[in-house]
Parts: sequence; structure tokens; C-alpha cells
Amino acid sequence: QSIMTNYEKLFLRDLDRLTNELAAFSSEEKLWDRPGEVNNSAGNLAMHLCGNLSHFVGHILGKTDYVRNRPFEFEGKRSLQEIQEEIQKTKAAISHSFAQLSPNDLEKTYPIEVFGEPMTTDFFLLHLSGHLNYHLGQISYYRRILDAK
Repeated sequence: QSIMTNYEKLFLRDLDRLTNELAAFSSEEKLWDRPGEVNNSAGNLAMHLCGNLSHFVGHILGKTDYVRNRPFEFEGKRSLQEIQEEIQKTKAAISHSFAQLSPNDLEKTYPIEVFGEPMTTDFFLLHLSGHLNYHLGQISYYRRILDAK
């Protein structure tokens, strides 16, 4: 089993977890609530995760035609069904992208600078996985807080 397969499995697994977490909210309206001093709703974080992965894995590595609208990820609103469809598109973009990569590609410098300095593709994919799980944890926490009310 290659590292590439492991990355793909982790991204797909965690996007399925995102799908399940969003579906577990007691109402669709609560996806847009912001508990306490929180800046971003669960719905916006889900849209952000799709945009992030569709851009950095799909578009940059997989050469898809995805065009990111980062401001909309944080300011826009979609139905739960539309977000779930976007998650499925993101999963397809990830599978498409990993099908084109070789294990040697992990050692190469990621095609664009993201943090102001070059990094390997392997390092950046590890960062993206952590980013996905960070926000997934936030969404789970928001759901439990909001559903307790």
C-alpha cells in the first residue's frame, strides 16, 4: 500500500466524516449558527474545507478546472444538500488527483508557495489532512453545543 493510497484514504474517510457530522445536526438552520464568540459557522467551515481541498489537491495537483471563491466559503450560504454535493465533488477531485500522482511526486516541491517558503508535496498534504481534521473537530464541537440548546 503506497503513501499516495494512504493519503487518499485519509482524505476520503475524513470527508465522509464531514458528511456524517453535517447530517447529524438537529436542523439545517443550526449549520449557520455561531456559538459564542465563534467567527465561522459549521456550514461555512464545511464549504471552506471543500474549497481548500478542491483547490490545493484538485486544481493544483490534479489540474482540475476548479476555481476557488474563498470569500464565499466564509460569507456565503448553501443548502445542506448543496454542501453534501460539494463534498462528493471534492472526493472525486481527490481521487482524480491521486490517480495522476506517483510516490516520487511526494518528494517534489509543491507547485506553488503557500506559507512563503517552498515545501514538499508530502509536507503540504500532511498539513491539509491536519487542517481538515482541525475544522472537522470544530464542526463536531459546534454541533454538540448548538444541539444542547
